[in-house]
Amino acid sequence: MLTSTYTLVALSVEQARARVEVQGLLERWRPGAWWGEPPAMRQYEQACASLRRVLEACHWRKLDKFVLPALRRDGAVAESLLSELDGLSRRAAEARSAAEAAAMEGDPGCLAAIERCCHLLLERLEREERELLPLARSRISGEAWFAIANQMLAHDAHQNEQRGGAAGPPRQPVLAQRAFAPRKEHSLPLVN
Repeated sequence: MLTSTYTLVALSVEQARARVEVQGLLERWRPGAWWGEPPAMRQYEQACASLRRVLEACHWRKLDKFVLPALRRDGAVAESLLSELDGLSRRAAEARSAAEAAAMEGDPGCLAAIERCCHLLLERLEREERELLPLARSRISGEAWFAIANQMLAHDAHQNEQRGGAAGPPRQPVLAQRAFAPRKEHSLPLVN
């Protein structure tokens, strides 16, 4: 029970982070947000690069890597919902392609395609929270949750190791730095 709770909390945090990223992108590049002159081609390219990063982050979430395969193995109960979620992802990828094609031409339609892609991603995130996670909670066994939690922990450890290995030794947390730092004695001057 604790394992599934941990896993669901971790997934919820990841969902919230993805939602914030998509909404931030949507607010930044909403077609109505640009007054006067439309963005320059360079700005369209930046918008598409941001969209690509957000889509990749959504695609490589733990939900997609660990929970969806467990539900797919479960069979027909989740099949319809998973198909619909896959369709939303496919349509979002098509909107991204349309945005990139428009950006290459300097077409303001790029922003409309980005907006469409963001709305599709937000719809998918909403359906995952409202339908998929409750279904997973009821359909995935305790043993499977334990396996998923182990996979998630191993994945996190690998990611942390990769970050530390590429950028040098891992940094000590701030609290740990303070705990092991020598204390300086401060004394007040004596007043007669």
